[in-house]
Amino acid sequence: MAIEYRYAHGKNDQLATLATELVRRQVSVIVTLESTQGALTAKAATQTIPIVFMQAADPVRIGLVESLNRPGGNVTSINLMWAEVAGKRLELLLELVPKCLSENILNPLNLL
Repeated sequence: MAIEYRYAHGKNDQLATLATELVRRQVSVIVTLESTQGALTAKAATQTIPIVFMQAADPVRIGLVESLNRPGGNVTSINLMWAEVAGKRLELLLELVPKCLSENILNPLNLL
């Protein structure tokens, strides 16, 4: 496995060139970290190469995915702190460990 890094160094006008280069090289996956514009640019550059993004913005609202439970297309995300899915995470946790959960939640920062 080879990892190819591309950096725009804060210059969003370079993102399209970088994304096009990765598509031309036929990489297996494109990963964008904490860059809404990077994720949007990667999505515009390819409909076939999988894109994984990580960011705080709502991907449905900004048009990266169709919905949170069924993103559709070639784009998906990693985000552990979404308030929108906190209830679902808690529901799944209750299913997995119902007895343990009722006594062991400590969440001083209200991150669930």
